[in-house]
Amino acid sequence: MKMTLTSRVRTLARLAVTNRVSAVYLALVGGAMAVAAAGPLFATGPDASLIWVWPALFTFPAFGFVVWLGEAGWGGDTPTWFLVGGIVLSALVQSLALGTVWQTLRRPRGRRLTPAG
Repeated sequence: MKMTLTSRVRTLARLAVTNRVSAVYLALVGGAMAVAAAGPLFATGPDASLIWVWPALFTFPAFGFVVWLGEAGWGGDTPTWFLVGGIVLSALVQSLALGTVWQTLRRPRGRRLTPAG
């Protein structure tokens, strides 16, 4: 069966967003980002920006690669837009991985892929 580009995109979107596990994970990361973005409205002080540690931790280890790229490109002065975009991209990549694992575990035993031979 030959897959078209549209069906591949739909499959990736279904794995990354529309299954239960991925949706819960994305809601968790999105909630953490909303709380972090609203933090400066309610908290003032030198430690107010530390709230951004939570979204970064929820997207680790993929976000570690983003931080490495930021350090390589900008040194110690990585722009905020790059880090926030990295959190979003890391969450989507990890959501895709979670969706793939979830789909694999939910398949009936007869439909699991087996090596040819």
